[in-house]
Amino acid sequence: MAANKEADPESDRELVVTRTINGPRPLVFEAFTDPKHLGAWWGPNGFTTTTHRFDFRPGGVWDYTMHGPDGTGYPNYVEYQEIAPPDRIVSVHGASAGDPDAFMTTIVFVERGGATEITMRSLFKTTALRDLVVARFNAIEGGKQTLARLNAYVISIR
Repeated sequence: MAANKEADPESDRELVVTRTINGPRPLVFEAFTDPKHLGAWWGPNGFTTTTHRFDFRPGGVWDYTMHGPDGTGYPNYVEYQEIAPPDRIVSVHGASAGDPDAFMTTIVFVERGGATEITMRSLFKTTALRDLVVARFNAIEGGKQTLARLNAYVISIR
């Protein structure tokens, strides 16, 4: 039986990935705000992304499908809660609207002398849900690969 969120400390329910991106914070933030950019780098190695709807504002939605190397489609639905350019994006992320297993994601952008440190923190309702995402989707490595792809993309458009 999965523990409830009140019983699981936040540190046991979170997944955090950090990387320094070789580009200025406004450009790195912009890479998160335009589906043209997102489609060029979002997802782990070998994945592609098809955006169905993108409305980058609080209450807006990014509805997309990630396509794995084997052709499997993974539906994703992001509802933006807070946008503070170029510092922070907070959203709820699930497979669809109203997904009971959706998790909160906070992305923080910190200027580091011409580069940008990004921290992506996902907070799940339970430790069991976090562990499932790590085991089933290799989420930690996938997050690292996604940010590595962002870094390569930002370097290519600078």
